[in-house]
Amino acid sequence: METVRHDRRETAYRIAGGDADAAADTTAESQSTTGSGRSAEVLYVHGSGATHRLWAAQYGPDGPARPAAAVDLSGHGESDDVATEPGPGTLDAYARDVVAVAEATGADVLVGNSLGGAVLLRVALEADFDPAALVLAGTGAKLAVAEDLRTWLAGDFDRAVQFLHGDDRLFHDADERALDRSKSQLRATGQAVTRRDFLTCHAFDVRDRLDAVDAPALAVVGEHDSLTPPAYHEFLADELPDCEYAEIADAAHLAMAERPTAFNRAVGRFLESLDG
Repeated sequence: METVRHDRRETAYRIAGGDADAAADTTAESQSTTGSGRSAEVLYVHGSGATHRLWAAQYGPDGPARPAAAVDLSGHGESDDVATEPGPGTLDAYARDVVAVAEATGADVLVGNSLGGAVLLRVALEADFDPAALVLAGTGAKLAVAEDLRTWLAGDFDRAVQFLHGDDRLFHDADERALDRSKSQLRATGQAVTRRDFLTCHAFDVRDRLDAVDAPALAVVGEHDSLTPPAYHEFLADELPDCEYAEIADAAHLAMAERPTAFNRAVGRFLESLDG
């Protein structure tokens, strides 16, 4: 892992440009270093309770763009935390994380899942940073969170974790190993940060501002995603000035992890269309 210092905190990120880098991430993380100067084409941004590891199949050797970077947002993985309340303050802090890593690596294509997609829209609308393109995966212009889930996140965290791993939520047809790995990641991030993430999603709504996003975009969603369903992405495709729509068969919310080949193909086609 590498780090960049900004706003009195350090944000960690993974950057990979070859097979050796990807292999290292599946065994043991390297000691953090600051300011290596390595560049990336794409920066991946995880969602609630996750870390950069969500994107292992994207920044690895079979990903749609190389080299690539993936960030740990504040309070996740190896990044310093922030003392912000859920909502706009937290979203702004996460957007600052993304901009800092993008500027450190030179990445100008931003890919975000769920909360990460909200962060990207915040960057596009508010930050002094102009992304060349956005990939909005399993996300939306409004991200309301069910009342029961918000209640469990505050009290019965284990029930919240089990709920998220129910049918057609995070996954459509994942094996037990993938489910256990995902549950372990939420527990490692912890109740406080994960709850802050979901409440920040619940407060997010930029439906009336999408026409101000001038970067070309791809809205990509798992066919069976019940957390941020295809209709959310159809809305993005209709309302953003320049946005394509792609649907990943046999996947739910975490299509990048559940069906990485199809996901990478869809993102790759979008990136190739930008080059064209």
